[in-house]
Amino acid sequence: MIDRLTIERIKEAADIVDVVSEFVSLKRSGSNYKGLCPFHNDRTPSFYVSPTRGTCHCFTCGEGGDSVGFLMKHEQLTYPEALRWLANRYGIEIEEKQLTDEQRKQQTEREGMFIANNWAADYYTDILHNDVDGRAVGMQYFRQRGFRDDIINKFRLGFSPADRYAMPRKAKEKGYNLSFLEQTGLCYKDNKGELVDRFSGRAMFPWISVSGNVVAFGGRVLDQRTKGVNQKYVNSPDSPIYHKDHELYGIYQAKKAIGKEDFVFMVEGYTDVISMHQCGIENVVANSGTALSVHQIHLLHRFTSNIVLLYDGDDAGIHAALRGTDMLLAEGMNVKVLLLPDGDDPDSFARKHTADDFRKYVEEHQTDFIEFKTRVLLQGVTDPIKRSEAINSIVKSVSMITDPIVRATYIKDCSSRLGINEQTLLVTMNNFIRAYRDEKRKEEERNNRALQRGVQSQTAQQQLTPTTQSPTPQNDSYDDVPPPEAFLPPEAFSQPAEGETQSSVAVQSPSGSLLTGEGGGRGLGSAFSVQDLLIQFIIKYGEQVILENVATDDGNTVSLNVAQVAQIDLGNDNLTFSNPLHTQILEEAVAHSGEEGFKTERYFRLHADYEISQLAIKLTEEPVQLTKTYQMKFEPERLKGQLEHLLLDVRFEFVENKLTYIRQEMGLCSGDAEKYMSLIGEMQRLQKLRMKIAKMLGRA
Repeated sequence: MIDRLTIERIKEAADIVDVVSEFVSLKRSGSNYKGLCPFHNDRTPSFYVSPTRGTCHCFTCGEGGDSVGFLMKHEQLTYPEALRWLANRYGIEIEEKQLTDEQRKQQTEREGMFIANNWAADYYTDILHNDVDGRAVGMQYFRQRGFRDDIINKFRLGFSPADRYAMPRKAKEKGYNLSFLEQTGLCYKDNKGELVDRFSGRAMFPWISVSGNVVAFGGRVLDQRTKGVNQKYVNSPDSPIYHKDHELYGIYQAKKAIGKEDFVFMVEGYTDVISMHQCGIENVVANSGTALSVHQIHLLHRFTSNIVLLYDGDDAGIHAALRGTDMLLAEGMNVKVLLLPDGDDPDSFARKHTADDFRKYVEEHQTDFIEFKTRVLLQGVTDPIKRSEAINSIVKSVSMITDPIVRATYIKDCSSRLGINEQTLLVTMNNFIRAYRDEKRKEEERNNRALQRGVQSQTAQQQLTPTTQSPTPQNDSYDDVPPPEAFLPPEAFSQPAEGETQSSVAVQSPSGSLLTGEGGGRGLGSAFSVQDLLIQFIIKYGEQVILENVATDDGNTVSLNVAQVAQIDLGNDNLTFSNPLHTQILEEAVAHSGEEGFKTERYFRLHADYEISQLAIKLTEEPVQLTKTYQMKFEPERLKGQLEHLLLDVRFEFVENKLTYIRQEMGLCSGDAEKYMSLIGEMQRLQKLRMKIAKMLGRA
């Protein structure tokens, strides 16, 4: 467990811009930064990062938080894992005991699989450098490819020994959970039920995710076994931490260069990426032979909107370039294509040229997708039918572009290139757009129907399941409205014992204890919006003194701050928050009130409890950062008036909820005259009370 002071040090040291920039390309926007949101398919930057407040927020999907919350959501980390990630990044020491075998077993599966993969990568690297076969076979292969030591280390290249049982045997000696080796696909069981290294005898290429974790491996078979082998590479199978259509090889090593250059090269293989890095071109990734997926495009789109498809000039390279174009365009990417000279792939070309020569060749030979498709599909084609099919393919690609102005520009260009009337191309393009939208709509309808069938099936199953509770009839006008008391345990409504006072400080409630009477204490019901506003006020101004020289029972006087006044006022009517986090925040704000220099907002934003810190950040985040000239200066009297208004709002919402509940009960007891009349009397009393509070709030 990490202590509170260490958590505060970690959170204060974390630079939100630095952290988010690891995963999203950011550009300055005034005093803030903005980029494409990593939590939804963002086409225009809606994700803002505020260095002054240390938070991020998406104004489209609403996701955000501080550095810890961002990491937890983006990397699917637990709270302690995110804190350790930040502590490691900023050099903050966390004292933790060495894990025992029993503790290792208790680790989460996801964390365990990452640990297994990272250990395996280190193991294969050690074999490459220190084992006889590793140096003789694995290192010799990398030397033949021309890879330098710094590049080998940069990509954590390694070698798996020919002994198929060596790696799992070593993992067992080190005390690792062997089931994780199987779950990640590092190993599989042979006929005898023993674990076997899937990659034995191969050169190893770890796949490192954008966050720096090893998620998978590629292994290349070496020596004489490559002769006549159709599949030289073996890759990790899909696992809970790796999906091949979600990852890109080299993204971790390339992400900073992609953001700096504002474009990315897409190549096919591991060695293409590595050789380009060695040449000095670092903004490059590979999809390693798999068809480009929407997930991979979204991953790239976080860092840049510009992509150059870089393939060799043979038929396979041309087909690969054509295959991903439409999908890239549909996702808002700007696409260019570069085919290398015959006989060269990015690996061989990079080894023969310097970085400057490479960039010069790119600048001179890259083409936009229209020019590329026109040249490939129409070159030498005279047959009218084949020519029309090719033109349709080109226009269909243009229809995938999301920006209407860019679409119109390309249509004009196509008309000039192809010698076809612009209006004809526009009609054809619009037909493709309508067909695409219709297909999307039908797909959504199919998904909705499937979801509905699933819900109906689940409902039917629940109806067939016996239950020990009797169903409660519902009134059509007030479905699913539980009584306010349902939100809190019974002890929340108990009256103080005889002779017991709510507080030793005499403070008059703004409402004058309007809710006292029959029925005992009250819960605050389901008025979450009002409760949020009240707790937001306490977080922001809880330490501010608003009452001075208040008399106590022992004849002394005290000064009371916002948090203390709120607690006393709610206690006068025995009102309790529905959300236990709200209750804890108020209690801690009061408990720390006497501490010198205590600031409620800082305290709760840096709170050791993740849920409380994220709630505090959410409630105190300002959508617009005002300049000092326009920031309000809150005075005690103004704060006091605002607090009184909020506390009245709380009571008003309680009465509203109680009236709704009574109306529901009246609809269920029409046959019980005595109970019905009792409910009418209670409703009339509450209606008068509602009117009284409304007048105090200026609503009547």
